[in-house]
Amino acid sequence: MLKKDLIELCLLHLLAQGDQYGYELLRRLHHTFPDTQESAVYALLRGLCREGCSEQYAGAVSGGPARKYYRLTEQGRDKYAALLGRWQALRDAVAELGVE
Repeated sequence: MLKKDLIELCLLHLLAQGDQYGYELLRRLHHTFPDTQESAVYALLRGLCREGCSEQYAGAVSGGPARKYYRLTEQGRDKYAALLGRWQALRDAVAELGVE
């Protein structure tokens, strides 16, 4: 599982917790993956929308432009479960070798 897959898994995990706007997702991911470019995260979000794994909508205006919110779709929940399974299998395989 490569870094892109891990970030995508994390995005899906965060969206599974509830609708969130793009900057908040970026801020939370940047805390864990500080070397990840903002453009890469937004590209992954756009890709998840194109795949039908998430939907984007405009939130209420709060003194500036409307925020773009993202919500997980049923297809996104399926992809999240698949990526989570792959991550758990990889984690277990590495742990079996004694790497922790």
